[in-house]
Amino acid sequence: MFIISILIKATSPGPVIYSQTRITENEREFKVYKFRTMVKDAEKMTGPVLATDNDPRITKIGKILRATRLDELPQLLNVLKGERSFVGPRPEIPYFVRQFKEQYPTYRYRYNIKAGITGLAQVLGKYTTDADDKLRLDLIYIMNYSVWLDLKILLLTLKIVLTKEASSGIKGDMTLEELLKSMDYNVYNEFGVTKLDR
Repeated sequence: MFIISILIKATSPGPVIYSQTRITENEREFKVYKFRTMVKDAEKMTGPVLATDNDPRITKIGKILRATRLDELPQLLNVLKGERSFVGPRPEIPYFVRQFKEQYPTYRYRYNIKAGITGLAQVLGKYTTDADDKLRLDLIYIMNYSVWLDLKILLLTLKIVLTKEASSGIKGDMTLEELLKSMDYNVYNEFGVTKLDR
């Protein structure tokens, strides 16, 4: 974390740590901490928008940190404060929560549990995976929660951090079922479901 802090400070102006309001269990707000991966005041340029491939706001160091998920390390402080857990749905910005709740009736179920640093949607998708598939993965996790599943997700997270191929994300034309099978998950036996209604 010390080395990452030096690299961020040396390569782009602005703070090392970025904080933002996010939503966790029971739709409570909390401040999430991350290493800054975008240019200073990025949202002043565009407003709150989801990151895309080749997003010009992302710094060179930021691309590496996002690909390896190392930008998430400061969030260990959120876990220690009890605001989130190691595994669970990704905490979202309130602006997008309001939009997704209107668009997807089942979106509210994501907030039955604490937000996580990593999760099924995080390890099987990437930053630019669409909200629909992320929601389906989050609901699969919530409906099939177990300590064993958490351990598997944590091991997959390590694989993503340690291997370049795993950190590159998914192919945009893959279906959710193909994605699960490609990551050595048996959809029938592991999760008890093959798909969720959109």
